[in-house]
Amino acid sequence: MAEALSPILPAPTERLVHQVLAEACRRNLRLATAESCAGGLLASLLTDVPGCSHAFERGFVVYTNAAKAGLLGVDPDLLEDPGPVSEPVARAMAAGALARSQADIVAAITGWMEQGPGPDQPAGRVWFAAARRSGEAAVQRAEFGNAGRAALRLACLDVALRLLMDQIAQA
Repeated sequence: MAEALSPILPAPTERLVHQVLAEACRRNLRLATAESCAGGLLASLLTDVPGCSHAFERGFVVYTNAAKAGLLGVDPDLLEDPGPVSEPVARAMAAGALARSQADIVAAITGWMEQGPGPDQPAGRVWFAAARRSGEAAVQRAEFGNAGRAALRLACLDVALRLLMDQIAQA
């Protein structure tokens, strides 16, 4: 393996980044991300691999509800109910990223890094969606618990990368 991408990145995650990018390059696919709680970490990793960064088309960091609505076209009613950390919003983020990019495949991440404003919004609940132009979106919820921001962001990477790889395999 080439030079390490990050001293904090677990080796299995780093291998997965390389696999996703190599397969996207092999199939001539462009990737995009729509990230809330991950804060652009996934996009950053997808541009770190020499010789493969051309597979990354763009990233949207949409931390606020206003950004989700303004940049990705997420319906403000969805952001109110069921809320920003939900399956419909993750799907809408992925759809918005596809519509507003030249990417073939996108991954979206939205979650609570800390306890949300309500009792049914626990820290570590994250929704993921991955979609491609020619197929159905895949959605997954993860409950990582209150592990802290850094650990949660790293945990998000593995799920999002696996969903991207699944979409690439189906393209």
